[in-house]
Amino acid sequence: MKASWREAIARLPGPVTAKWPQGEPFSVFMRHGSMMVEVFAPRGKDHQTPHEQDELYLIKSGSARFVLEGNSEAVEPGDVLFVAARVPHHFEQMSSDFSTWVVFWGPAGGERSA
Repeated sequence: MKASWREAIARLPGPVTAKWPQGEPFSVFMRHGSMMVEVFAPRGKDHQTPHEQDELYLIKSGSARFVLEGNSEAVEPGDVLFVAARVPHHFEQMSSDFSTWVVFWGPAGGERSA
């Protein structure tokens, strides 16, 4: 399987919903077993809520502040962020070109450290 950034980002914005009045800022691009890959490019306010699976963000373009359990830090292209399942998080102060790959995997509730 191959994921093309150009194809993925061209799918945005997605459908308009009550939660995403400017159109969904994400598009699922690849699935295999419990793994799912999407592109995520929020504009304005990031309305995401905690997810049931562990996830990685691989920042592709732009800049933002990433808030994880109330702690905020700057992110930029090349950064990789891990978020355990069910942990509150979101992006703030996104530049107009901010975008990221998101990889979800594993069981509901996430994997636990050994």
